[in-house]
Amino acid sequence: MTATGADKAPDEHGGGGNALLWVLIAAALLFAVVRPRAPMDYVRLVDWQTIGALAGLLAITQGVERSGMLQATAARLLARTSSLRGLAMLLAASAALLSALVTNDVSLFLLVPLTRVLATQAHLPLARLVVIEALAVNAGSALTPIGNPQNLFLWHRSGESFFGFVAMMAPTVGVMLFWLFVAVWFLMPREPIALKPSADAAPVQPRLLALSAVLFVAFVVALDRHWLLPGLGLVFGAFLLLRPRVLLGIDWALLAIIALMFVDLRQLAELPAVATLLGGLPIDEGWRAYLAAIVTSQVISNVPATIVLDPFVRDLPALAAGVSVGGFGCVLGSLANLIALRLAKLPNGLREFHRISIPFLLVCAASALLLRIG
Repeated sequence: MTATGADKAPDEHGGGGNALLWVLIAAALLFAVVRPRAPMDYVRLVDWQTIGALAGLLAITQGVERSGMLQATAARLLARTSSLRGLAMLLAASAALLSALVTNDVSLFLLVPLTRVLATQAHLPLARLVVIEALAVNAGSALTPIGNPQNLFLWHRSGESFFGFVAMMAPTVGVMLFWLFVAVWFLMPREPIALKPSADAAPVQPRLLALSAVLFVAFVVALDRHWLLPGLGLVFGAFLLLRPRVLLGIDWALLAIIALMFVDLRQLAELPAVATLLGGLPIDEGWRAYLAAIVTSQVISNVPATIVLDPFVRDLPALAAGVSVGGFGCVLGSLANLIALRLAKLPNGLREFHRISIPFLLVCAASALLLRIG
């Protein structure tokens, strides 16, 4: 296995291209014909808190990238890492730990741009590394109530303490992390990292880095206090006044994709046939609830799946485990998957993602199922 054959240079219009965007547009048009609704109803389908948070983080990430700090950090990291497997293990562990503490999407905004820069300085299998990071944040974020949106919802529903919820999720997360590092072991060869011919390093812009860091802290505080609009105004206003070129690099297509996912998947979940089907299935507890959560996540993503299944499932630990494992497999299983691929800007990202993630889902689902029936 070589590190150079799987990946080419990142494509600024990559992330699997915009094929998914066009599929979501077509689905939205189909729903508009079959089940027409008032224009404002479509607006209300979108979770604007999520879209706004991603927009702010995308802008700040661009500021960090343009500051040159990622390039300097990547050079130091490559100087201290001896093998591809060691680098992949470090990135996977960092992604899993960060996602449990600062949520899965924030972890990706920190690590995927760094990984892209690493691939500009050395011959690395970029797609494979980014897929590993996506798997890692889905696994790590499942541990804590604040790791992802579905955990936050289920934590409030369960009535558990913070550490009680962690204890509930620990066995499933342990299984996922075990298979994550097994996957890294087999996917990444233990061979020295081959550096690319060095080019002139981009100068670090400490003022831009400091601005981005201050805006990141302020924006996270604003999100925590539900001050989305003031936070967005601060981020975009500061960059517009001080560094307007930063805003040119924002991936607006990613925001459109996620907004359309809310529109399409929520309309799908609202179909009477879906409610009738779920109400007629014996999925209230145990392994049936667990498998129903996995399958539903593959179709409508794990956050909507949690909300849709909640009225029909009494076994919250099984539901929590199922939607966590359900983040693997299909790219729609978790928003984190889409974010990772778009941030990586890979031309064949979707193909590489499914080549790894679908077998990973099957192995994790079967292993974690033993916890439910053991």
